[in-house]
Amino acid sequence: MPSRPAEHELTVCPLCERAIPPAQRDAHHLVPKSKGGRHTQFLHRVCHRQIHALLSETELARHYATVEALLAHPQIRSFVDWVKTKPDDFFVATRKSARLRRR
Repeated sequence: MPSRPAEHELTVCPLCERAIPPAQRDAHHLVPKSKGGRHTQFLHRVCHRQIHALLSETELARHYATVEALLAHPQIRSFVDWVKTKPDDFFVATRKSARLRRR
């Protein structure tokens, strides 16, 4: 588990490469806890929610357990390319994909 950065420390999202304001910082388990994961990576809340809106925990554990693998996913890549142009404190509501809602 990453140590908590001080409020004034700059944390950069490894997905969108923008600075993460403390209020928008989420710890993402690269392998979900339900699948035995322990290691976390700080992400923007909007990036974190988009990951979980598009991918199941099983998919994350099996195929997307690294930042590089997440960025290789076409929908994640498209989202990241879009959100990179937004201010660091940008947030928008996220909906689960229809594919995940049907499960």
